[in-house]
Amino acid sequence: MANKASDGRLAVVTGGGRGIGEAIARQLAAQGLRVVVADIDGANATRVADSLGSPHVGRTVDVADERAVDSLFDEIEESVGPVAVLVCVAGLLILPGGERPMIKDMTLDTWERSFAVNTRGAFLCSRAYLQRREAANVEHGRVVFFGSVAAQLGGYRSSAAYIGAKSAVHGYAKAFAREAAHLGITSNVIAPGLIDTEMLRSTVTSSGALASVAQNIPLGRVGSVDDVAAAVCYLVSPAASYITGDVIDVNGGYRMQ
Repeated sequence: MANKASDGRLAVVTGGGRGIGEAIARQLAAQGLRVVVADIDGANATRVADSLGSPHVGRTVDVADERAVDSLFDEIEESVGPVAVLVCVAGLLILPGGERPMIKDMTLDTWERSFAVNTRGAFLCSRAYLQRREAANVEHGRVVFFGSVAAQLGGYRSSAAYIGAKSAVHGYAKAFAREAAHLGITSNVIAPGLIDTEMLRSTVTSSGALASVAQNIPLGRVGSVDDVAAAVCYLVSPAASYITGDVIDVNGGYRMQ
């Protein structure tokens, strides 16, 4: 891949304070990108950025808040530099009482909050990015959204609200790809399968249950955050310049097209 230590492009990773987002921030930094680790938990964002060292920085943002997102991009563009790469990882799965809510019992608040973070957040961040790139474009612009295998299969452990929100992201990313194509900016979706994260562990009751889940995956294991981060690193590289509007499955064969 045409990733070099001298890449120097600036990347914003939302949800970068832990889990998949943190792994992506670390791999992008290792490939020479300057990373803004953005997270609703500012302490976690700062922790990750500090561990990466200069020139990486942490920022606090609620991706569901329009004013907060616009302020974040204004500040980054002014004090850090033009954003070339946006990775929208920030997401939310609400499990009241630790259980998957059924549609007949689901509250409107659960539905609205799921869409606010998973879908509205992706829209607000990508809109802020696109507005600034329309005004001043950069080389090798990339946007990576996060969907889910749950959106493709109807889900087994995820709620209908999460499935609906992630399905919307899948469609939105294609619309974004068409509208950003004239700038040479690509837009793709990563659809993780069963990945060993806090979110997955919140849906299983024991390590034994997690091992049982792996039996349904052809490659015989639950995925790691680094598996997902590696796919993101390819999509944001110059080598992936002819891939846009696509959904990339990272699921060990759990779902095959």
